[in-house]
Amino acid sequence: AGSAMAAVRDVEIDSEGTFKYILLRLQRPGGGEQRHIVRGTKAAEFHNHIFEKINPEMEKLGYECKCLGGGKIEHSSKEKKIRVFGLSTGYGKADHSVTVELLKKEYTDYEITWSDDKK
Repeated sequence: AGSAMAAVRDVEIDSEGTFKYILLRLQRPGGGEQRHIVRGTKAAEFHNHIFEKINPEMEKLGYECKCLGGGKIEHSSKEKKIRVFGLSTGYGKADHSVTVELLKKEYTDYEITWSDDKK
């Protein structure tokens, strides 16, 4: 069972541009293991579009999926920079510091910053 959760990537975001993102908590029903994941894409007009896509995928794997909030990510792969900011109207502001810790594991050679700025 542990391998299924390990198979879920911590971070899946677009490689370029500014886009919405959400921070999610995955949990085995009845407690047990849990972890945070980050998902962001330009394809999502609203934060709930991201959730509506990921939630059924995670339920198939046997996780309860909870959105802990959202924001925006500005990603420049050329400059190796990621900026996390803003909030989600529907879900509220994600804890950007948690998001940044996950991003740092994936993008080890990047400069990654966050702020509560709206833009």
